[in-house]
Amino acid sequence: MSACPVRSLLEDLIRRRSVTPEDAGCQATLAARLAPLGFDCEPMRFGQVDNLWAVRRSPRPGPTLLFAGHTDVVPAGPRQWWHADPFEPTERDGLLYGRGASDMKASLAAIVVAIEEFVVARPDHIGAIALLLTSDEEGPSIDGTVRVVEALRARGETLDYCIVGEPTSVRTLGDMVKNGRRGSLSGRLTVRGVQGHVAYPHLARNPIHEFAPVLAALVAERWDDGNAYFPPTTWQVSNLNAGTGAGNVIPGEAVVDFNFRFSTASTVDGLKARVHAILDTHRLDYALDWTVSGLPFLTPRGTLSDALAGAIRAERGIETELSTTGGTSDGRFISSVCREVVEFGPPNATIHKSNECIAIEWLQPMKNVYRRTLEALLPAWVCGSRPPGVDGSLPAAAGGRTS
Repeated sequence: MSACPVRSLLEDLIRRRSVTPEDAGCQATLAARLAPLGFDCEPMRFGQVDNLWAVRRSPRPGPTLLFAGHTDVVPAGPRQWWHADPFEPTERDGLLYGRGASDMKASLAAIVVAIEEFVVARPDHIGAIALLLTSDEEGPSIDGTVRVVEALRARGETLDYCIVGEPTSVRTLGDMVKNGRRGSLSGRLTVRGVQGHVAYPHLARNPIHEFAPVLAALVAERWDDGNAYFPPTTWQVSNLNAGTGAGNVIPGEAVVDFNFRFSTASTVDGLKARVHAILDTHRLDYALDWTVSGLPFLTPRGTLSDALAGAIRAERGIETELSTTGGTSDGRFISSVCREVVEFGPPNATIHKSNECIAIEWLQPMKNVYRRTLEALLPAWVCGSRPPGVDGSLPAAAGGRTS
């Protein structure tokens, strides 16, 4: 048994083969740690997906701080690509290896231990602490966080702050926090032509040739300029398929898969309209199906990001960078019911790779950052005090001003 509570819990979670959408008992393990602290733990299963909503409400008024994350992991891949069994935590040169070590079972272990320490030390804290877990983040994300959020909205649940435990750091723990994410809009374009023999092109119509100038136009288009928090929107082709496999047949159609990663400077409807305008200008015969897998969200610098940055500064002695880079996360769903959402977790260099790992030295500091943030946002109640953020100020522990 490790002397480090975070490591012990992390190793337990790694051993549970929670390949998406399986939870493999992870959520029950974490609920068992929270229930004795006064948390109301509610399993919420939708379809084949396990979710957990856990909350501890103080009788003292104050904000609700939500921690969110996922217990599912991506498949480990071939066993020979790993130093050891990916579901048996293994230490090597100061690193702890195992599927989910960084994405994101280390964060979950650190969050739960931080909550335990905080509640034991400050049982009279103001506000509420909540935890939302899903086993559908690495999968289609249909029956996971989005369904729990729908249920919370129907109940009229109010959330003020949320920290998603995604692995956001780059070179060292705490150097980057995500305060937003780009949206994802995908399209499948079918360009219709007329199949024929390559020796008789006048009897056919090549959809690849017809799409070529359209491709150039789409690549050259500047969709927006981004803004203070987001880079410009990007458009990328991911697949282009055509032909029968024979070298003497002009294909009858070409199918193009593409994706927008877009910021709050653009809208879904606006991007769709501009694509259709380009296609129509070139008089293509086409069909186009759209899929929105996530809308962009943004939390400008404020109470939550300042509290987290202050905790990182106090624990790690570094200034964190706010960023919106990377893919999507469940923060896109939570932001619809929570006014401030950020993401913070360990470095992401090995996530989704074979030999995924985390530096053991980061486990305790990560737990301490989460605990310090709790202390800043949900301080112990003092008669006559007001919750943080009511007058736009922060406790000194979060980097706020003192008189």
